[in-house]
Amino acid sequence: MSENLDTFEIPEKKGRKRMLLAAAAVVVAIAAGLGYVHFKDRVNTDDAQVDGHLVPVSAKVYGSVDKILVEDNQAVKAGDVLVELDPRDLQAKVDQAKAALAQAEAMVTTSQADVDKARFSYDQAKSSDLQVAQANLDARKATVDKAKADLERVKPLAARQEISAQTLDTYRTAFDVADSEWKAAQRRLASVAQESEVRRSNVGVQEGHGAQARAGIEAAKANLEALALQLSYTRITAPVDGVVTRKSVEPGQIIAPGQGLLTLVPLHNTWITANFKETQLKNVRSGQECEITVDMNGLTIHGVVDSVAGSTGSRLSLLPPENAVGNFVKVVQRIPVKIILDPKDAQSVVLRPGMNADVTIFTR
Repeated sequence: MSENLDTFEIPEKKGRKRMLLAAAAVVVAIAAGLGYVHFKDRVNTDDAQVDGHLVPVSAKVYGSVDKILVEDNQAVKAGDVLVELDPRDLQAKVDQAKAALAQAEAMVTTSQADVDKARFSYDQAKSSDLQVAQANLDARKATVDKAKADLERVKPLAARQEISAQTLDTYRTAFDVADSEWKAAQRRLASVAQESEVRRSNVGVQEGHGAQARAGIEAAKANLEALALQLSYTRITAPVDGVVTRKSVEPGQIIAPGQGLLTLVPLHNTWITANFKETQLKNVRSGQECEITVDMNGLTIHGVVDSVAGSTGSRLSLLPPENAVGNFVKVVQRIPVKIILDPKDAQSVVLRPGMNADVTIFTR
């Protein structure tokens, strides 16, 4: 009787095993299908880092460091003073430039006075002196004409001996004197006209001096502005909001133009550079949504694909690989993909350049 029971239980156990195996196969198939559906429209990489701008701060003028107002890892705002240089040397040059500008302005005033004086002298020569000389010439011409007419009238009388020779000589002398005075008036008028031209030329000369003096003012102003600008460079300010890092300046240090002093890192202006395999980028396009998991705290944030680099990372390295050799081994290359963070996430979380992250791009 017991043998019959054992025989009955064996088929029953086999049936249960078949059912379990079939159920397991169904579960595996469903899981595989779900996994395929889940992963077929996404690509993932753990070779991703946070990137950001590194803003070097350097000196623009030569000088000695007077004050350092920041420390490493200190947050600053754009416009905050970071370093102050000793301004005394440049301040002295600015004061000299101000004095030179004042002198140039005084020269312009003097030159303008000379121009006005020259114009007045020319106007006087052109109007009063010329008119007086012309009037004198006209008067002398009238006198000589009268003396000539008188001489011509008395000549017949002298020929008939109706007047004495002494009287004739008197009229002849009067004519000679009037003629001499008329010729002298002619020479005076010519001299006044020549003097007028000289004074007119002097006006041009003085105007040229005035233009030169005004140009001197512009040059002095430009020099003063340049020195004032250099003086403002003794106060080195932050060009952007950020965190101070790599500070390499100390009080009393002599620095030269272009010498680096520190670096600013804007923590809220970062992005993700994800290095995907070239075989993963077939369906990756700009604007696709991304999911980013930061290694430091496991926080998940969102972003969108901005662009795909124009070259592989190895090609952009300092020593690109040389593949034109006989022992070439094909290696799957990685291409950087720039991912812009969602603005809300970018403001709510602080990411430092160089941090690691996992990136998933949804390619659907």
